[in-house]
Amino acid sequence: MADNLDLISSRAGELVSVAALEGITVGFAESLTGGLISSSVVAVPGASAVLKGSIVSYTNEVKENVLGVSPDIISAHTEVSAECAKAMAEGAKSVLGVDLAVSVTGIAGPTGELPGKPVGTVYMGYCFRDISGALRLNFEGDRDTIRTCTVLEALNQAISLIKEGKA
Repeated sequence: MADNLDLISSRAGELVSVAALEGITVGFAESLTGGLISSSVVAVPGASAVLKGSIVSYTNEVKENVLGVSPDIISAHTEVSAECAKAMAEGAKSVLGVDLAVSVTGIAGPTGELPGKPVGTVYMGYCFRDISGALRLNFEGDRDTIRTCTVLEALNQAISLIKEGKA
């Protein structure tokens, strides 16, 4: 786990550098990570040049009322779905007024499994300028490991989107 924390610190620093170089502002919508992604970025000197904010949307009420996720998406697909992750990212981009928003929602465990979605299932959404999407990730381990892996992958996704210029 210490290796992951060092890697998270390094990737957060890279995100701040790359985003600053490209003039990109970033924000997050975090469910299972509860603010860990944005906290890793805030730990980097100079983060204020790129990070505009983060919304911890741990409950469906916040997903719906703050991020604008349609209750129909949650009823049809659950809050742990690509559709919800994508809508969370789109909502965060709008609410925070950023160029790039990344969202995460999933099941860190030890309980909470849903049909076809075991503990360790994570959906990551993104909205970069006018392109949005989501992907499914599957992690193994305890709650802390799943959350730490999610933070690392969210940072990696943000860096990749900026470097690839998906806009």
